[in-house]
Amino acid sequence: MPWKGEKDPYKIWLSEIILQQTRVEQGLEFYKKFIFHFPSVSDLAQTPDTEIFKLWEGLGYYTRCKNLIITARHIAIDKKGIFPDTYAEILALKGIGPYTAAAIASFAYNLPHAVVDGNVFRVLSRFFSISTPIDSTAGKKIFASLANELLDKKQPASYNQAIMDFGATVCKPKIPLCSSCILQTQCVAYKKGIVQLLPVKEKSIIKRNRYFYYFIITYNSKIYVYKRKENDIWENLYEFILVEKTSPVTIDINSMARLLTDTIDTKKFKITGITKVYKQQLTHQTIYAQFIQVDLFTVLSNPAYDLIGKEEIKKLPFPKLITSYFKDHPLFKI
Repeated sequence: MPWKGEKDPYKIWLSEIILQQTRVEQGLEFYKKFIFHFPSVSDLAQTPDTEIFKLWEGLGYYTRCKNLIITARHIAIDKKGIFPDTYAEILALKGIGPYTAAAIASFAYNLPHAVVDGNVFRVLSRFFSISTPIDSTAGKKIFASLANELLDKKQPASYNQAIMDFGATVCKPKIPLCSSCILQTQCVAYKKGIVQLLPVKEKSIIKRNRYFYYFIITYNSKIYVYKRKENDIWENLYEFILVEKTSPVTIDINSMARLLTDTIDTKKFKITGITKVYKQQLTHQTIYAQFIQVDLFTVLSNPAYDLIGKEEIKKLPFPKLITSYFKDHPLFKI
């Protein structure tokens, strides 16, 4: 991975933010793309939000991108482009928690701060047979304290990378390589035969279903779009005119016409198509969406909606759910 052994705090920060909640294989391409377009934090800071979100499109968890922009501009303007070089200053940056701060501090500046990610939690919980839930307040304190106690203070960067890699390649979640593990004789969980039971988590994620009905409204060969501003998923991304329901509704032209009439201030339209159901699984929720194609015969008066051409749409960032729709429909393919 290109960030292995990297000493530039900007590139380390960028890689850590991209890799949060993202598989390495997917994150790698986005990392390369961001480094190409934004070689320095100042380059990132000077770029319009929409362009940055467009490059982020498909990576998900868009709050990360929002915080990335805020922090880049803070460093570029308030810090004169110089990345902070102490753990406390790094931790104070928007969107950076203890793990990311420790990673930047140790990898960029070789400061003695233990990096505690999922791999480290797993290695420590198994090696010492600790059953305290890793997502509990007590568990976080126990593992953070233990990780810092074990840290090689003279070689923090090498140690942090080593234990993270060990968890990723040997002490793996589902099929750990216990039979060939060099720590086998010292691992308490292995001796007890409870490797697969650790680490423990106490919180189960409560998931909910959401039902999105997107109206792709065309007027004079242009399409109405809306920029999401709420404190919700996909903030700052664009979408079509949306009606959200807590449960699925009957799908036919008449029911969709009634739904649309309740949303916009005109009945002068014609529904020309209704798609299949599209599904996107997020961490805490599942989105079910259908797209209803509409020809409009009069302009809308709602200032929240922007009427734009297809060439302009190409430049806007959309959630993955909508880009999946674009791939299936050549008429709107962008």
